[in-house]
Amino acid sequence: MTDRRLPAWIGLGGAALIGVLTAVQARINGQLGVRLDDGFAAAVVSFGSGLVVLIVLSVVLPQGRRGFSALLTGLRGGNIPIWMLCGGVAGALSVATQSLAVGIIGVALFTVGVVAGQTVSGLLLDRAGVGPAGVVAVTPARLVGGALAMLAAAVSLAGGVDAPLVLIVLPFLVGAGIAWQSAVNGRLRQRVGTPLTATLVNFIGGTAVLGIAELIHTAVAGAPSAYPSEPWLYLGGVIGVSYIFLAAALVPYTGVLLLGLGTVVGQVVTSVVIDAIWPTSAAPALGPSLLMSALAILSVVVAAVPWRRMPRPGR
Repeated sequence: MTDRRLPAWIGLGGAALIGVLTAVQARINGQLGVRLDDGFAAAVVSFGSGLVVLIVLSVVLPQGRRGFSALLTGLRGGNIPIWMLCGGVAGALSVATQSLAVGIIGVALFTVGVVAGQTVSGLLLDRAGVGPAGVVAVTPARLVGGALAMLAAAVSLAGGVDAPLVLIVLPFLVGAGIAWQSAVNGRLRQRVGTPLTATLVNFIGGTAVLGIAELIHTAVAGAPSAYPSEPWLYLGGVIGVSYIFLAAALVPYTGVLLLGLGTVVGQVVTSVVIDAIWPTSAAPALGPSLLMSALAILSVVVAAVPWRRMPRPGR
């Protein structure tokens, strides 16, 4: 059950903005990973900088202090189970995959894998009632919308991709993780009363996981020799704070699937624009990218519009 009603266009507009921010973050983190030749280090920089911003906000803002107090009270009283603190694991996978893959396969190809993962996971999570909106019916319109999103992913891969298979599979897992992360963060937001604290918990967990991964990677392959000087390469964390905060605030009103599909619109369109301006070696051609974008937008329309059956004559 949602906290209160919210106009659908506001919820979907916010979800589209999340998609825009996600695409921009992916390209920034991907480029940082290429420049460092270390995707894990780039991911730690992204999550770590976001964590610093969140700690400052949580100390300065009254809602941050209240939320953290509610978090501690909920943990001591058993009202907040440990699994609600694990959204950061999915966030860590997302940022690490951006840093490892996007600089090679491009934003659009990364996005379509995420679309497929979000679609499948979103349907299952809504049906199971994992999200804060409770059990959300899987209607025929939602199934068709999900199928169209999967078709969008298939179009981009139809011509073959000159990249390792693992870089194609990982975005699918990221998409599934993002849907689960939205559901978990939305639940935690309900318990602590603010998206700020839910986002803080997400970044604490993600930074810890990525820090361990980078320590292992450094022990095996060594640390990056130098860090680039361009300031924009270090904005991924701030962008991540923005869209995870927004997702935690919106998911109680939209449900997991519609949040994911709305995000797809902003993410796919922005990805096509970024790849057209700044292509990578394995980015798909413009034609398949445009077709994929159209199918993704159509999937949102089909799933989100409240279709009604026409009344029969005489009724």
